[in-house]
Amino acid sequence: MNLGCPTGCPFVLPRPELSAAPGLVRRLAAPPGSGQDYDETKRNMLKLLVLAGIGGAGGGLVGGSIQYAQPPLVGISNFPRVQLLDLDGTALTAAKVTQEYSVNTNDVILFNYPLRNEPNFLLNVGPPTGGSGGATNVPGGIGPKKSIVAYSAICQHLGCPAPAISYYPPGACPQTPGGQAFYIHCTCHGSTYDVTNGASNLTGPAVLPLPQVVLEWNTSDDTIWATGMTPNSPPVNGHFSTLTGDYSVGNQSQLTKQQPIHSCDTFPA
Repeated sequence: MNLGCPTGCPFVLPRPELSAAPGLVRRLAAPPGSGQDYDETKRNMLKLLVLAGIGGAGGGLVGGSIQYAQPPLVGISNFPRVQLLDLDGTALTAAKVTQEYSVNTNDVILFNYPLRNEPNFLLNVGPPTGGSGGATNVPGGIGPKKSIVAYSAICQHLGCPAPAISYYPPGACPQTPGGQAFYIHCTCHGSTYDVTNGASNLTGPAVLPLPQVVLEWNTSDDTIWATGMTPNSPPVNGHFSTLTGDYSVGNQSQLTKQQPIHSCDTFPA
């Protein structure tokens, strides 16, 4: 299968987390307890066949029947307030993030929000404890140094998901797109994003920033919550809107950790 990657692209298909890559058959999970999944590609094809049959039978049938030929789009109506949990299932706190992660963190730290198939990076771009470097007071940042942020982990170019798109700490590659020593980079086609400025574009081919999750820091108990997306965020790639395309994550979302895919040979010339 050809995903349009350049020669030497490290994008590996057999991994489960890459199941949403463009061109693959995407499975849409059924409601919990139903015991079955729906094949979204097959379902869309059946819808097209049904609509084609209705259109051929007569234009008068289309207006009254199209609403029955198209099943309702799965999604939610509003952004939920979701508590983030650490890797061990305990409440995630700003103190834990500050201690465990920094601008030098190499691992891909993810959580799903607001839907189950919408992964996001959790980043602390501040300096390590007792160290220097990184960035503070970044737009949308929370925590003592306003350095904790979250961005969609699905590239805005053609939808390559993490870890094909990963965070690059300082020194990961000799390239510094836009003069930034640390950034998010997609190895599929080379797009890079500025983690200190709302995941704005540093290099193409992507022309839209990564959607940014609104994080809330409850200073009374130090917990971290996801409450929405910033007003300027575009929809998550592959979704008509960030609120449609799967079921809600519920009231809590737990962090997961993956190994990044870093490549210094896939930057735009």
